[in-house]
Amino acid sequence: MTKRLNVSFRDQTVQLLDRVAGKRQRSNLIDRAVVRYVEEEGRANLRKRLAEGARATADEDLRLAAAWFPLEEAVAERTNK
Repeated sequence: MTKRLNVSFRDQTVQLLDRVAGKRQRSNLIDRAVVRYVEEEGRANLRKRLAEGARATADEDLRLAAAWFPLEEAVAERTNK
């Protein structure tokens, strides 16, 4: 299913569209470009949120690792004897 939209572009943008896709393929090119842009923005947004989450929990993660480290060392010593 398709939906007709009325959009406006600068003259330079239309010239670029026509040069790359031709007048009969403008809609197809714009459709693919919008989908690609939205996917890339979504991935970038996810990477940003993951990085922010990692920074937000970094201190707690380090605290937990420090608390468990002596226990892991003790287990390793017992299994190596």
